[in-house]
Amino acid sequence: MMYTKLRLLVIVAIAVLVTGCATATNRDPLEGMNRGIYKFNDVTDRAFFKPVATAYKNVAPTPVRKGFNNFFNNLYSITSVLNNLLQFKFANAFSEAGRFVINTTFGIAGFIDVAGMDNIPVHKEDFGQTLGYWGVGNGAYLVLPFLGPSTVRDTTGLVFDTATTDPIAYQHNMGRIRLHNQLRAGQFLDRRTELLDAKDFIDNAALDPYAFMRDAYLQRRANQVADGVVDGKSIDDGFEPADEDKPAEEAKPAEQTK
Repeated sequence: MMYTKLRLLVIVAIAVLVTGCATATNRDPLEGMNRGIYKFNDVTDRAFFKPVATAYKNVAPTPVRKGFNNFFNNLYSITSVLNNLLQFKFANAFSEAGRFVINTTFGIAGFIDVAGMDNIPVHKEDFGQTLGYWGVGNGAYLVLPFLGPSTVRDTTGLVFDTATTDPIAYQHNMGRIRLHNQLRAGQFLDRRTELLDAKDFIDNAALDPYAFMRDAYLQRRANQVADGVVDGKSIDDGFEPADEDKPAEEAKPAEQTK
């Protein structure tokens, strides 16, 4: 156990160094690879995941789908508690802990969002946001197989959160492999069902769905890290801006005053 934690800390430290010291001039230096993975994900999704999610949405009653969505959101509260603490957002951490306790007990393991009915706000945080909160840039944009958009920073955060505060991962560590696989499949199906309308909109409206999704993801993550207050520093990815990304007044010489 000690070796596993030490290895995790080393991975996080290396990722932070790589992200913080990047000097490339391209915001998406791995675009060729990313587009290949994006294409793979898109083909796989159209052939399997989207039809399954569509069938689930058509067959399962709305209260059932909402119940499972509440259940998985409730599990995520543990991750939010830790990361709010790491960002010194103690009131938010207490709120998330309260939501988890209330929904787990009175909400029948989280299937009913009792805390939401009591107007207790949601303060979702993950370790990728925590790294961003403490000044770590996005690093290179990544598209992960099956999981979709990410960055070096957010992938590091995902590994950390999965290893430390993911109750589903605990089942695997305790030898409950079948239960782990069932819960993970259910979680994936729940997330894919939520994205049905958004994915259709991107495919139909965007001339370049890959670029649209990349830019939307990075903007959304910047918004989350900054708690809704986005400025130039909030969207820093740890890379030097390319010439085409510079503002017009910086990209061209200033006009001489007459």
